[in-house]
Amino acid sequence: MKNIIVFLLVIAFSSPAFSKCYSMKEAEAEQGIRIHSELMVIGLNCQHLTPKGQTNLYTQYKDFTQKNAHLFSGYEKTLLSFYQSEGVKNPERHLHEVRTDFANKISQDVAKMRPDSFCAAYAPRISKANQMDTAKLKKWAATIFPGHPVSRPICAKN
Repeated sequence: MKNIIVFLLVIAFSSPAFSKCYSMKEAEAEQGIRIHSELMVIGLNCQHLTPKGQTNLYTQYKDFTQKNAHLFSGYEKTLLSFYQSEGVKNPERHLHEVRTDFANKISQDVAKMRPDSFCAAYAPRISKANQMDTAKLKKWAATIFPGHPVSRPICAKN
């Protein structure tokens, strides 16, 4: 009987609900990937509504991505390392699924709003993000907003 209880406790505490917590670096990485994924959806959905005389919003998103490629690459490496430490069998596929989930979440906002209303509300994020230097972008990613929590708890000590 005692062995069965120990076995059940091991199973319970190894479930996703008891997954490893995020360090602040890992939380920032997840938020950075969320921001990048959201900006992609905004750029794609609003490119046809770019104000006359301005660079196409999707082109602005691609410029932002290129300018910050080192940062997003670092965020991806941080998350891949975390997923490996968690025993995820295919960390790259899992990261792709995380990105897809983030994109789908903002796509739901697109579906609920008229395109012009969505773009009026969200398109300015691309130009604002494009004007940020690395330090400011990292600060944005490191800020955990109530409406955009990370998928794991933050570790008590980092």
